[in-house]
Amino acid sequence: MKSEAKKEKAAGLRLHNLRLRPGARHRVKRLGCGESSGHGKTSGKGHKGQKARSGGSLRLGFEGGQMPLIRRLPKRGFNNAAFHKRYAIVNLSELADFKSGSIVNEESLRAANLVRELKHGLTIQAEKVSTAAREKIEKAGGTIAAPEAKAPRNGATEASAEKPKRAARSPASLKVKPKKTKVGKK
Repeated sequence: MKSEAKKEKAAGLRLHNLRLRPGARHRVKRLGCGESSGHGKTSGKGHKGQKARSGGSLRLGFEGGQMPLIRRLPKRGFNNAAFHKRYAIVNLSELADFKSGSIVNEESLRAANLVRELKHGLTIQAEKVSTAAREKIEKAGGTIAAPEAKAPRNGATEASAEKPKRAARSPASLKVKPKKTKVGKK
């Protein structure tokens, strides 16, 4: 009975009869409608000044011509944020869809829809596993293995990574340019 009512209600929804939920629309502030409206005269812009003029808006961080704070602060130092390791946290309840004996690694986790509690033994390849999760996985008959080593991202092989260093140049091999002198009239 209820499902039929839902179907009728859903069937009745068309682009021409869509309505917002009550309270979803906020009344627009009506500016310049006289003194008694509370938004008359200057229409909430105050008196004079750049922001009171038409087209007068300031960009973000503008301080009236004064050197902005972002330019006053020093930009020195090194930030390790680009090299920060980020771990994708996967709860045991999310490993229920994997078949017994399957290997769970980064690729399989990305491909799967993760749901529910661990019920059977799995081989999990992960960088880090909490002690509580390790106990529950081993209790269910699963194992935890270190992930397989990945090839370097830039396509370099191990042989090319170990390139011999260039020999330092001897002073004799460096060419010295003669000084130029000006010849002029006195």
